[in-house]
Amino acid sequence: MAYSGKNFKKEIPDYFDYRDVKVLQRFINVYGQIEPVSKTGLSAKQQRQLAVAVKRARHLALLPFVTA
Repeated sequence: MAYSGKNFKKEIPDYFDYRDVKVLQRFINVYGQIEPVSKTGLSAKQQRQLAVAVKRARHLALLPFVTA
């Protein structure tokens, strides 16, 4: 998977795949929420792709909805 070099805080993949749980977990906080743009350093389009991938992974039980 190729990574873009314009990131400040984390390496960002070009495409978010809902099956790649390790990458998605980097963008989720300890409460199970998707991190905001200010922390992830993503563009608006990438943030939307991330949200869709996380929601699909949650629906398929690859990621939890919340952490207790």
